[in-house]
Formats: sequence, C-alpha cells, structure tokens
Amino acid sequence: MTPVADVLAQPAARSLVRRLRFIEPSMILWLAMIAVLVFLIASPLVRLVVSSLQEPETGRLTLDNYRQAYGSLRHLQALLNSLELGVGVALLAGLFGVPIAWAVSRTDMPAKGLVRLMVLGAFITPPYLAAVGWILLAGPNAGWINKLWIAATGASQGIVNIYSMPGLILVVAITSFPYVFVFTNAALDLVSSEMEDAAHILGAGKWRTMFRVTLPLVLPAILGGLIISFLEAIALFGAPALIALPGRFQVVATQLWQFFEFPVRVEIAAAYAMPLLLITVALFWLQNRLLGRKGYASVGGKGGERRLIALGPWRWVMLGYAGFVCLLAVVLPMTVLLQAAFAKAWGRGFSLDNLTLRNFRYLLFEQTQAQQTIVNTFVYGGATAFAAIALALAIAYVVSRRLVPWTNVLTFLCMAPFVIPGIVLAIGFYAAYAPPPLALYGTGTIVVLAFVTRFLPIAYTSSAAGMRSISPEMEEAVRILGGGRLLAIRKVLAPLLKKNLAGAWILVFIPATRELSSAIFLVGPQTRVISVMLFDLSEEGNFEVLSALGVILLVVTVAIAAVGFRVIGRDFMLRRSA
Repeated sequence: MTPVADVLAQPAARSLVRRLRFIEPSMILWLAMIAVLVFLIASPLVRLVVSSLQEPETGRLTLDNYRQAYGSLRHLQALLNSLELGVGVALLAGLFGVPIAWAVSRTDMPAKGLVRLMVLGAFITPPYLAAVGWILLAGPNAGWINKLWIAATGASQGIVNIYSMPGLILVVAITSFPYVFVFTNAALDLVSSEMEDAAHILGAGKWRTMFRVTLPLVLPAILGGLIISFLEAIALFGAPALIALPGRFQVVATQLWQFFEFPVRVEIAAAYAMPLLLITVALFWLQNRLLGRKGYASVGGKGGERRLIALGPWRWVMLGYAGFVCLLAVVLPMTVLLQAAFAKAWGRGFSLDNLTLRNFRYLLFEQTQAQQTIVNTFVYGGATAFAAIALALAIAYVVSRRLVPWTNVLTFLCMAPFVIPGIVLAIGFYAAYAPPPLALYGTGTIVVLAFVTRFLPIAYTSSAAGMRSISPEMEEAVRILGGGRLLAIRKVLAPLLKKNLAGAWILVFIPATRELSSAIFLVGPQTRVISVMLFDLSEEGNFEVLSALGVILLVVTVAIAAVGFRVIGRDFMLRRSA
C-alpha cells in the first residue's frame, strides 16, 4: 500500500472519513462566517488593549501610556467634561422625551401623528448637522437669535452663546431625546389602565396618578433611555468638535482626535479610551439588569384595557410643550440650514436677491472631490448594509438552528459592538489594520469593515428576530426532498424574511451614511465621506456649501426612510431602534 492508503486503512481514519461525508458543504460557509465575525470583533479590541500596554518603539509591556494619558490635568478635565456632558444630556433628554411619550401614549393630546413625525425627524438628523444649525442660530455674534436680540433691544452683544457647555448639552439632547421617547412610549403602550383607575377611585388626580403610578411602572424603560442618551453623549465626536473646540474646552472624543494629530500617538489614545470603554460596558450591564427586571410587568395574560386620559384644556399645554421641543430639535435648525444652503451669503438673511442654486451646482457638478465624497458615502453605506446583513443573517441562522456549540458566544460577539463607542472602535481598527502587513489605513476597505462592525448589532437584532419567527419545519421539508441548507435558505427563508431584511438594510444604511465618530480616524484623501467633509467645511467656515451638502444627505435619508414606511410600515425606524 501507499502511505496514504496505509493511513486511511486505520480505524480512526476511516471513522473520520465517514463523518466528513455527512458534513454538508454549507458548514464550510458557516465556519467561514464565524471566522469573519471573530476577526472583525475580537481583533481590534485585543489590539486596542495590547496597544495601550505597549511601548511604541520596542513593543515591550508598560504602563507609561496610561501615565501620559492621565498624568495631564488637561486630559483629566476633558474626562470630567465628558461626564458632565453625559449627565446633562441624559437629564435634558429625559425632560424632553418622557412627557411627550406620556402625552402621545396615554392622553387625548391632539396632533399625535405630527409629533411622532417630528420626533422621527430629530432621530434621523445627524447630531453634527443639528450643531451646525444651532451655530447659525446662536453663534455669539452672527447667530440669528443674537442678531434679532441686538436689533430689538439695542444691546451690544447677543443673549446666547452656543460655544459653551450648556449649548453643547442642548444640541446633543435634542438629537438624543428620541431614545428616551421610544423606550418610554413602548413601555407605556403595554401598561393597562387598571392601576390608574384604582388610583382615581382612591382620590388621586391625573397628575398625581401619573407621577405615583404610571411613570414608576415604566421606570426601568425610562432609565434605559437615559443610559443610551448618556452613552451617546460621551462617545459623540461631531457636535463636540464643532462646539467645544471653538468654545475652548475639551471632551474625551476631541482629546482622542488630537492624539491622532502629527505625530500620531495611538498607544496613548488606546490607553485614554479605556475608561470610556469601561464606563460604557458598566452602564449597558446596568441597563440590561434594569430592563431585565420587567418593571412594567403589570400586563396580565389576558391583556388590559388602555383608555386615554382626558386632559381637558391641559391637552393644548402638552401639545405646546411637544411643539416647543420639536421646534428646538427640528424646525429651527432645519430652517436655517435650508436658508444657508440656498443663500449666496447666509448672514445676509432671507431675500430674493440672496437666493442661489450655486452651492448645489458646485457640489454636484463642479467640485470633483465633493462628487467623489458623495459617491463614497453611499457606496460605503450600501456595501456596509449588504455585508452586515449577510454576516448577521448567517450567524443568526447558525445560532437559531444550533449548528455549532457555544452559540451564546456568537450572540455576544454580534452584540458586543453595541457597547463599544465608535471612536474607541476606530482606534482599535487603526491599531489592528493600519500597520503592515495589512496597511489598510486610508482605504475604503477599512472604512467598510469598521462600519460593518459598528452597525452589526442592528442587523443581527433584526435577523435573529425574524429567524425566531420562522419554524424549521419548512426547511426540513426541503432537505427531506434532497435539498441542502443553502437551497432551503434561498427558497424558503429569504422570501419569508424579505421585509425584515429590507428594514434591517435601511436601518444599517442610514447610520452608515452619517457616521463620523469612526470615519474621522480612518478615511484618507480619496476615501472621505460626507460626514468628514462636513466637518472639514465647518473648520473652513464655509457654511453655505456645508448646509447644501447636509441637505443632500438629509434628502437621501428621508427618501430611504419613506421607502421604509412604504415597504415595512409606520414607525419602523423608531421601534426597531429601541
């Protein structure tokens, strides 16, 4: 016999061959997808931790990076500023979101559809565009509010200054309060009116019942929304960079960005990012504990009747409050952005002789770099959505059908990026893939990989939910008739999940086209995206072109959202994102 035949003649080898014959070819695909998942999630995080403990020249282990990161009073102040920003945003987002959610869910307040639409508008508005709108409104000298104040009162200076911590808290809160609204509204929709009726019978009025009965029932959901708002605030880069830097104060995100100025100090940046990562993980753990308690478990097995509370004249007060919040979040910033986008000079105000289409013509037909940036944004967004859905669907299938052991580990890996701030993830990708031999820095590949990792939890949540709703019996019928798993997926699962996957694609595509926190660290001259170009234009003070570019991004976002409404249904973005 030949040596190969001798080996195959052994009993153990024959047993292995028999087992391999029964392994479907699709198993290779599942194992490859699992390897990609581990590569995307584990490699940057491990590299981030290792980099924070390495000397840049020798690679030896050291704690000196942490000493340099936190040995400066300025760096510590930036961390404290971020915590102040997070707490302020959470409190203000709660003040905005909870009353509106209660009014929409539990009362007879009019114009609820319009209020929901405005909340959705705040949700899809990128925070850095809201920041630009409020710079045009409340800049210390040229802002519209200050100009009107000076003209009306004859004062020597304006009344508000957006370049301050209160200004930054306001801007971030008006784009974060939809999280609180969604969490609270979803919980209130589940609460029966029985306990409120009992409170009324015992003599409690409407407002006391709200504070003593209704809101305590949904407290875990409210706290969950507040935690999301807090984490969004401390991890955000765009709005703080536009407001904090001109205001001459730092937060963690802007300080991390400065570590990437020449000379790049990625090891110190990795060390400086560690507390942000630990805070994020700790608060998400707390959120899961709170929501896991099911604090609004007053819903019985038979369901309960939910009656709207008649507010009388107060319903107009609540509508006025909701309108005021929506005015701050959507109407005012979007109005000044539109004015600037169609203006020759935004400071000249609203007049026919100041109207022009030149800003759009410049972006779409004259400036080749802007054209490439727009193309990059939507190509990267589309590639990210397709790749994230493909990976998430494969992993969700493996988990739901238990094709491999330790499926809970795969679920954890898919959801892990949800607790990693985009700016921290970007530093991990830079540390892992920028140096040779991969040398991916500045390429479209590293941007798409980072975006796929960043938004994988959205795709996985939708895919896993859809997979759980489909019984394996129909797949088994295909396999009994001789088809493999891939055929069953193509002919059975994919058609049944098409709406679910379409919604997931939109929910990944939209945030990918507006992502700045990770893009700012990874793009190169040929791979810039709209969010980065908007930031660059703001540094140049070119608000007319910046506003036009922002309007283009918003128009595409609204169009995609409209398609989602048409295909998937009303409120699909808000409810899925919760």
